[in-house]
Amino acid sequence: MTYQASDTRYQHMAYARCGKSGVLLPKVSLGMWHNFGEATPYERSREIALTAFDHGVVHFDLANNYGPIPGAAEERMGRLLRNDLLPYRDELFISTKAAYDMWPGPYGSWASRKHLMASLDQSLQRMGLEYVDLFYCHRYDPSTPLDETLQALVDIVRRGKALYIGISRWPLEPLRYAISYLAEHAVPMLIYQGRLNLLDRAPEQEGILAQLSSEHKGFISFSPLAQGLLTDRYLNGIPSDSRMAEGRFLRTDMLTPQLLDRIRQLNMLAQQRGQTLAQMALSWVLRHPEVTSVLVGASSKEQLVQNLQCLESAPFSDEELAAIG
Repeated sequence: MTYQASDTRYQHMAYARCGKSGVLLPKVSLGMWHNFGEATPYERSREIALTAFDHGVVHFDLANNYGPIPGAAEERMGRLLRNDLLPYRDELFISTKAAYDMWPGPYGSWASRKHLMASLDQSLQRMGLEYVDLFYCHRYDPSTPLDETLQALVDIVRRGKALYIGISRWPLEPLRYAISYLAEHAVPMLIYQGRLNLLDRAPEQEGILAQLSSEHKGFISFSPLAQGLLTDRYLNGIPSDSRMAEGRFLRTDMLTPQLLDRIRQLNMLAQQRGQTLAQMALSWVLRHPEVTSVLVGASSKEQLVQNLQCLESAPFSDEELAAIG
């Protein structure tokens, strides 16, 4: 059937300005790390993506190596665009990344000019796009000179292959240098992507959020649910069909008695607030004034819609924040 977007899609979502830029991002964005590769039926991926757009989620976040197999998520995004979303291209904010392992040989990874340029060309071909809205350097490369990496990002924008540049998971000092370099070359950094959740507060502790705030840059949190730990999935142990049981991104030895007790305490607090644990975890990340958006994945449209209800949550009281710690 021909897809027609919901007429009420922009009534469902709240949007936040990304630093001092002209970009407004939905407070909840769709991450395509999981459930958009060959291990997931295409129709389920399509249902999740179109449900997201029908609820005002206009930001779709990808990377060259998202799958499985690497490149598969971008290929699915290309199919979604061709079959359903191309009439809405100018309403979408599509991001992708490079710097992790993608193809064999010395240029298939890290952040050389060669890798970044080649990878983005491949990404554009897979998605059938002339440009992406946002292109990230996916990780810090300690071996490539920073100026080489950053000048490649500048040239990518100047050649019209990306509208904005982002940095993902860089340490504080290289991040500071990147912000300065990109500003001096008239291609200011738009946003930083890092992991921030109730169990991992590194961007707070390392000064990343404070630096971004002082520079008026955006921040988007990936893994705000800690790969599913901050859901009801593991409250009663490790399900046989879970990522942890299958050894995908989570190990069984991670779920210590102390962590399980912590998760159960957080779940009790969420119930007192009238939320699921996942909704409270998302609400907690979004309460940070430095945070522009959170990236959520979903294995079904129902799960996605349930998580979007975090936008309707009440503010945290001082007592609740003290209990969270």
